[in-house]
Amino acid sequence: MDRITGYLSAILLSASLSSCGQPVVSTHTAKEVAANFRKDVVPQDLSKYSQATFAAGCFWHEETLFESINGVVDGVSGYAGGTTSGPTYEDVESGTTGHAETVNIYYDSSKISYATLLKVYFESMEDPTQVNGQGPDEGTQYRSIVFYRNDKEREMAEHYISELNKSGKYSKSIAAQVVPYTAFWPAEDYHQHYINTHTDEPYVSNVSIRDIARFQATHPELIKPGHNFASK
Repeated sequence: MDRITGYLSAILLSASLSSCGQPVVSTHTAKEVAANFRKDVVPQDLSKYSQATFAAGCFWHEETLFESINGVVDGVSGYAGGTTSGPTYEDVESGTTGHAETVNIYYDSSKISYATLLKVYFESMEDPTQVNGQGPDEGTQYRSIVFYRNDKEREMAEHYISELNKSGKYSKSIAAQVVPYTAFWPAEDYHQHYINTHTDEPYVSNVSIRDIARFQATHPELIKPGHNFASK
């Protein structure tokens, strides 16, 4: 599903948010919180930080969600999991390159563990059993993937999925793929930190920020001060 269709779905969705128990974030709150994200200083040298790479639907809200987590120093929206080099947004959205919208995360491993990042990843998804999509974003470019960099990360991701499947929390199996990290291609500049400057857009306010706030409301202890959209 492209962003235009997503916008239309967001408008329809907004009318039912209160009745289905989803957080409704005021425009004023969203703008205040987004302004705090814009004040964050990203270190010039990111080479000393650990990296983690995840795909779970639209990369706009995945990037902002992870950047709200204590210990995460930066998130970059991009593309991974495909067969071509240097894909463009248009290439990926065509669904023909095999890439998925992905976020590459830089984090301080002395402040947050990979295990906690997995927790954020799986618990923040609206439906981790959804195949090839999340919510209104549908297609292989929106599929869920954990890109592991070593055997330990692979084992942790597979164990997390196994435990979720055994828990009975979901009626269907977890759909996230676990595949080796090979390459990550940063998305175009206009996609980076998109939510921080587009809080008025229907898709951002009624889908992206809603999903971020839903997770933040249940795990406020993980959120950086001033970065919680669910705060009153």
